[in-house]
Amino acid sequence: MQRRWAAPLAVLEHGLLQRDVAARALLLAALAGEHLLLIGPPGTAKSELARRLQRLLPGTRYFERLLTRFSVPEELFGPLSLKALEADRYERLTEGYLPDAEVAFLDEVFKANSAILNTLLGLLHERLFDNGSQRIAAPLITLVGATNEPPQDDSLLAFHDRFLLRVPVQPVDDAHFDALLDADTAAAPPASLSLDQLHAVRQAATGVALGDDVRALLRLAREHAARTGQPVSDRRWRQLVALLRVQAASREAPTVSAWDLWLLPFVLAHEPAQVPGWTELFLHRVAEAGPLPMDGLERAVLAFEQQLDIERRAPADAQDDSAGKLALAKAIAGPEAGQSELVRITSERAHRRYSPVHIEARTRQCEELLAQLGELTALVQATADQVLGAAAAHDWLPPSWRAQIESVHHERLQRLHGLRTALQTHRDGFAALPVDATLPPAQPAPVAWTVA
Repeated sequence: MQRRWAAPLAVLEHGLLQRDVAARALLLAALAGEHLLLIGPPGTAKSELARRLQRLLPGTRYFERLLTRFSVPEELFGPLSLKALEADRYERLTEGYLPDAEVAFLDEVFKANSAILNTLLGLLHERLFDNGSQRIAAPLITLVGATNEPPQDDSLLAFHDRFLLRVPVQPVDDAHFDALLDADTAAAPPASLSLDQLHAVRQAATGVALGDDVRALLRLAREHAARTGQPVSDRRWRQLVALLRVQAASREAPTVSAWDLWLLPFVLAHEPAQVPGWTELFLHRVAEAGPLPMDGLERAVLAFEQQLDIERRAPADAQDDSAGKLALAKAIAGPEAGQSELVRITSERAHRRYSPVHIEARTRQCEELLAQLGELTALVQATADQVLGAAAAHDWLPPSWRAQIESVHHERLQRLHGLRTALQTHRDGFAALPVDATLPPAQPAPVAWTVA
């Protein structure tokens, strides 16, 4: 992460567990001048993130309210001016209220009545506030909304669409519970951003190109939205591209990267239940972390294991009296038969012996599959190196996502290593079968295996 964004992110995340996605989305929203909706139960640091953003922008005016169905416009937009009323003007005193704020947080944002929501629509989208006969410009940088769940009422969909970024947040999971109990409560390290920095990034974003690879991925995203019945407005597609350009500009990159598309789930998903589908699209297409078919390989290695077991257990030919000799040796050795050298030697002779041609054929077939496994492992390793290098180099990819991607590629390589180790063991097992050079040099039927 470049120095200028690492420190602000450290402030946003300090002492908060599993909030790397929300923190990055919030900072990018501020850089792009967009609004963010945090969706999750109480006590998941939604308001704390908004307050920390304001502290990152020293001198900015902050406004915060909890909305209910009984909230009135005066609570958000300011009281009526008595002096203006005396002059037959309907105006509000907006100083210290939402129209005057640069960073704002509205909790339970969808519980407000229509009078408030209708005013918020224009304020969020156009940054304009109608105060009596005047239309004044609002200095709002970003508004953070919070809700326990997305709206179900169709009348709220237009307001819901004003939030370009919509990020689900959940309580800390069981794996991080102990860390939660020991969370650092000390003050966050100092860091700050200036409005000039925000404006500089937005200005630089106008010169960022959208490459053919990203366009192809966006077309794929559009197909996914249509296939899954998730309507995305033209305005949202354009806003998404603008956000991607801001993210690229903040990395001082001349073009949008495919890795910048990690934001897709939080821009295009209409509700939290749809986020995993969009996340999977990114992980499969960009991080190459989709399922790697290995069933055929596993069946092939298992086929060699089973064949080796058959050939090891195969009794000697009927005309060979080794089996009778083994029984006699065990009778002579008595209860300690398992430890008798006589029993061991006789036991080896009681099993079928194979011609050198047979053994060479079995080991050669194992080696052919081992070669294929080696080629596949090299390809998977090269892919992992390329993907993990790109993921580590991306300034904004959340660490939790990076860890998930690393886990997938590591697990693939581990599975392939396990298959190669097992097959090498089977190959050595065939090579160690009892040999009888006097047997006819007949080729055995090949072990049936295919790798799709």
